[in-house]
Amino acid sequence: MQLKLALPDLVSNSYFPAVAAIDLGMFAAEGLDATLDLIFPVDKAYADMRGGTVDIVAGSAHSAVAAFPGWRGVRLLCAQAQGMYWVLVMRSDLNPQQNDLGVIRGKRIGAAPWVEQGLRGLLTAAGYDLALDDIQIAPVPGAAAPPGGGPVNFGLTAAAALRGGLIDGFWANGMGKEIAVTGGYGSVVLDVRRGDGPSGCFDYTLASIAMRSDTDSAVQQAVVRAIEATHTRLKAEPELALEVARKRFPDAAQPLIVELIRRDLPYYESGISVSNFNAMCDFQRRMGLLDDAPVDPASVLGCG
Repeated sequence: MQLKLALPDLVSNSYFPAVAAIDLGMFAAEGLDATLDLIFPVDKAYADMRGGTVDIVAGSAHSAVAAFPGWRGVRLLCAQAQGMYWVLVMRSDLNPQQNDLGVIRGKRIGAAPWVEQGLRGLLTAAGYDLALDDIQIAPVPGAAAPPGGGPVNFGLTAAAALRGGLIDGFWANGMGKEIAVTGGYGSVVLDVRRGDGPSGCFDYTLASIAMRSDTDSAVQQAVVRAIEATHTRLKAEPELALEVARKRFPDAAQPLIVELIRRDLPYYESGISVSNFNAMCDFQRRMGLLDDAPVDPASVLGCG
């Protein structure tokens, strides 16, 4: 069976299990002929899935409601990894300290659409007022699709904008962080997966695998098995990440991916618990992304 899988960022560790599931043959082993399409931003990827031009979205789970209001019509089949996975990086010359958010006052922070909701939510939970504290959260210059089209890799673009002084910081994936930090011009302020940030922000979202709820359940189950097999393979041989990166990533990013995947391995669990989902829904309601109507987790989680 042929399937089109969309993800909003390719040169990244965030959605790497989905990419590896294609390139290491896990989808093929399930009888699925999956192809990859980079569609940015993530709400467009979900909209394309709703419209039927995409079969699978490997993206941020909370963003599904952009195209499926109230979670109606979509299923979160499984997680690619647990927890909110973006990192706040600031210019090193600001002398930022890890888990000290004071440095962001009066600063320009680049973040992708819908990704920025996670940063806004945790800053509010930490007691900041974006207007009073003059915190500007906006798209990264150059992250929109260029004239004439072409793919955009957000983390790489964010790192380049930070290096060029176009922004003071960014909220983006681990690859963007690694490039900025190893380049000497970026420093990590928040890494939510490693315990930074206000209480509860780990559960605002996660990297998920989603399909329309009307997709055949046998196909859904095969997709989940492919992701689980990929987790198992990468846990046993994280060096395989370089094999995938050599097909997909620019030269500068290839040496960084194996260590990034090693760091993510503790979060490679495919289950999405009811408590995870309910916490995410609470976050969505606080951000105005979901109304107060109750959502039955059983109607959204797992295979239909």
